[in-house]
Amino acid sequence: MNALRIIITVVFGLAALALLLVGLGYTRQRRALSDLIEDVTHAAEHEYAIVDFENLAELPDPVEKYFRLVLVYGQPRIRLARFTQRGELRINEQSDKWSRFSASQVVAAGPPGFVWNARVSVAPLLHVRVRDGYVAGRGSGAVTLLSALTVASESDRPELNSGALHRYLAEAVWYPTALLPSAGVEWSAIDSTRALATLTDSDVSVSLEFRFNDVGEVTGIYAAERWGRFGDTYELVPWEGRFGSYTRKQGVLVPTTGEVGWHRAGGFWPFWKGEVLYLDYDYGD
Repeated sequence: MNALRIIITVVFGLAALALLLVGLGYTRQRRALSDLIEDVTHAAEHEYAIVDFENLAELPDPVEKYFRLVLVYGQPRIRLARFTQRGELRINEQSDKWSRFSASQVVAAGPPGFVWNARVSVAPLLHVRVRDGYVAGRGSGAVTLLSALTVASESDRPELNSGALHRYLAEAVWYPTALLPSAGVEWSAIDSTRALATLTDSDVSVSLEFRFNDVGEVTGIYAAERWGRFGDTYELVPWEGRFGSYTRKQGVLVPTTGEVGWHRAGGFWPFWKGEVLYLDYDYGD
């Protein structure tokens, strides 16, 4: 009986210690997330500016048509965007398994910055937390088990910085005043349905092809080379996103569904598909 009591005591003691470690890890991760969000929101410009269609005349035709469709003349430029998403992620290109996720995101629409915080279900009663960020030209990423125990973490690597800015530029369809020339984006024509957008932030510069339909909506983006991590190495790989189901949110026309993937040796490999559930804008003072 004494031996049984000792075993029970040890088991409960180890369980209590594990719960304590998880609790401490969770608190530490929440603090890191809060600090990153604060960095993004504090970096956002406070200058009040409005959308002026008269400044769009020199843009490629599909780009001008896009802005006239999704924005309203005289509306203020977006300072911060906050939105929630749900969908599915696939992290292993050798597997067809998709994992459900829910996420929140905060974006500074000038200078560029964002924090994406996702909860990904990987098994019953088990999840990982994925946090991606970009602030002041520096990208970051972290994966934690049960939102507490760090599995992987990386920041301020040239490939990561470039990939994060590519993502910011692609996702600007959800905060489209960030695509205006006044927000630092340079546009050049490709043809009647495509145009190239180039954005430079700090020492990082990226370009992205935007694809438009006849109505003027952005239906997709494409980069012939974007840095991605595959296993333990980074590779420059063609990257594509597709958008649809446009609706107006606070007067701004945005897509509510999307799919993103890489072009690998076996063809197009989608790794993210989801929908925007909630979207809110904060405008400059």
